[in-house]
Amino acid sequence: MSSKDIKELGWDELVPGACLFSFTEPVENVVDLTMDERPYAPTNSHEASVGDWRVEKPVYNRDLCIDCQFCWIFCPDISIISRDKKMIGIDYDHCKGCGICVEVCPTNPKSLLMFPEQTDNEEALASWPEKEKK
Repeated sequence: MSSKDIKELGWDELVPGACLFSFTEPVENVVDLTMDERPYAPTNSHEASVGDWRVEKPVYNRDLCIDCQFCWIFCPDISIISRDKKMIGIDYDHCKGCGICVEVCPTNPKSLLMFPEQTDNEEALASWPEKEKK
């Protein structure tokens, strides 16, 4: 076990059962603060890049989004960027490409789809599927 204080440990030094701190100090009304204003702790996924191994990425189509916020609620890595209850994009530095955002998207066609990591977003948007008829 390291002699460092647990608050100084990196994510890869933690032991099972360790408590990860989200912020360096108590924060009230965190939803009213933008991500840049929040005092993220070093153990928060906001401060550590974790998406390097992603093989697929979600691409977001603003024209189809109904701002239901399901993707924002269910994203396990806080990679959905939302302001004033409107989706505005994806933080690719933290997205692992799990695809949960695509699974919970209720629109037809979905406003989020998975594409190979190397696909340009403009290319992905140009190949978006049409609405499926019932």
